[in-house]
Amino acid sequence: MQNDRWRPNVTVATLVEQDNKFLMVHEAPNGNEVYNQPAGHLDENESVIDAAQRETLEETGWEVEITNYLGLYRHIAKNGITYLRHGFLAKPIKHHSNMELDNGIIEAVWMSYEDIIKQENLRGPLVKRLIDDYRTGKIYTLDMLYD
Repeated sequence: MQNDRWRPNVTVATLVEQDNKFLMVHEAPNGNEVYNQPAGHLDENESVIDAAQRETLEETGWEVEITNYLGLYRHIAKNGITYLRHGFLAKPIKHHSNMELDNGIIEAVWMSYEDIIKQENLRGPLVKRLIDDYRTGKIYTLDMLYD
């Protein structure tokens, strides 16, 4: 029996701040260069917090400690796919400068808010929204998540 039930894609994104700069990923999915927070898909049998830590390490070389939850964001992409994105706040712990980053990642960079909002090539509207929500104090404790 085929299950035609609709299923959104679950993703995570991590906002890492240090010295008034945010850790961003300069990447080229499908050959188009964009900037994004460290982000990616939730794997089977993985907690959303573990996914956020894993994706951040794989895309930036930074180990992070997830400190807060920023919210659940829904985005319908141009191709019609719906994404449910869990946003997290994290602090940097250790950088592995010799680590090979995920395929498609050009570099991990620290950028000021002003530099980010000047970018015309953000991966999507949720990149700026996550930062703006954080800057306006929309920060939640992790105990609201049952994992």
